[in-house]
Amino acid sequence: MTWEIVIGLETHTQLATKSKIFSGASTAFGAAANTQASLIDLALPGVLPVLNKGAVECAIRFGLAVEATVAEKSAFARKHYFYPDLPKGYQISQLESPIVQGGHLDIMVGQGEKSYEKRIRLTRAHLEEDAGKSLHEDFHGKSGIDLNRAGTALLEIVSEPDMRSAEEAVAYAKALHTLVRWIGICDGNMQEGSFRCDANVSVRRPGAPLGTRREIKNLNSFRYLKEAIEFETRWQIETLEDGGQFEQATVLFDPATGETRAMRSKEDAHDYRYFPDPDLLPLLVSADWIEREQTALPELPAAKRQRFISDYGLSAYDAAILTASLEMADYFEAAVRASIPAAAKLCANWVMVDLAARLKREDREISEAAVNATQLGGLVMRIMDGTISNAIGKKVFDALWAGEGSDADEIIEKHGLRQITDSGAIEGLVDEALSANPVSVSEYKAGKEKAFNALVGQVMKAAKGKANPQQVTELLRQKLASG
Repeated sequence: MTWEIVIGLETHTQLATKSKIFSGASTAFGAAANTQASLIDLALPGVLPVLNKGAVECAIRFGLAVEATVAEKSAFARKHYFYPDLPKGYQISQLESPIVQGGHLDIMVGQGEKSYEKRIRLTRAHLEEDAGKSLHEDFHGKSGIDLNRAGTALLEIVSEPDMRSAEEAVAYAKALHTLVRWIGICDGNMQEGSFRCDANVSVRRPGAPLGTRREIKNLNSFRYLKEAIEFETRWQIETLEDGGQFEQATVLFDPATGETRAMRSKEDAHDYRYFPDPDLLPLLVSADWIEREQTALPELPAAKRQRFISDYGLSAYDAAILTASLEMADYFEAAVRASIPAAAKLCANWVMVDLAARLKREDREISEAAVNATQLGGLVMRIMDGTISNAIGKKVFDALWAGEGSDADEIIEKHGLRQITDSGAIEGLVDEALSANPVSVSEYKAGKEKAFNALVGQVMKAAKGKANPQQVTELLRQKLASG
């Protein structure tokens, strides 16, 4: 009998506020240890927290983006646990009345014809403060504590256990990562800890109650998320099939070994002794405030995907790739504007293939592309109107990237790359190729299609790649049929 995997994710999203959630200390990354920890962050006696309005605005924006209920009244609580990087001995968080309740996120799983869309329900998203950081590497036999991160505003986003594979979990995490960056509430820098996931994983027989779950903590890359879930599910299934049992626990993933290991037994809410924070009033969010944040939201990824499909005739897969980031979506649309609407599919191909490959090779963001959207749109336009072929377009793209000209037209004229479309000139090249390659001609007439491709290659070689491929193909077939 098969096993069903059940996964839910808790995602800690560091909010893009300049100061912390309850103090005025800076949230800038990379400062010397303990230089950005105020008296409030250090939990000195007598200090009082003051809620950061910007953090609340981020939470409202997220709630609206996932079509959740934004609570008119929510409250903060104290979550007690004792750890060296938590100065107060408790974390200010939200429990019974979070600011964001419910909602959903639609994800695209897989590629091509095998891809499918799935809706992942959200349980809640609540505001809380981050803890500090323990430092082990720089000390021998001791640990250091850096409280720069203590008090940084977090939005913890909790999904329902709706995912059934590591692939679905990664697709959800990527979609969430795209969304929080898209609406400007998080920079999404996983290396700096701005976006990190805890995965709750369990297995069960289909139709059975939920199994015992183990929580994999602090996964800060999509690759680690996938590897950790895959190992954990294998371990759970093998343990159960061998007749063993295990307890609910918190586990860590070791990237070096690709394995998870138990850290401690998993706490439940009552273990943290939650109670309302007496230093913070209930948070009241007015209808006008929600309306202002709704108006400020950009076109969201799901809406933009559907528009790309309807307006530009793109496939659902292409539209999903192009809306993987707001920067890529904007680049694509700017390229289309610089060409013509009919060139949208060709623009999409150039952005997803040639541009993406160059950016990956040089480890650049799309904002750092050496060819801007207007230049790419102009290049695509010259392919569309027959001035150059797609193959020559790659040479033009390389020259633009190298800064050899300001636009495609300049490169084409400078290097003499204009496509040969004169039928007389192409016919002469075809005749020469047929005369010089009698073996290929005979093989083609004997039914070998590869021989035809070889003849096309000879014509294009003689034309230095500048002959119109469609004209070459048509004329060559005519000659061979009549000969």
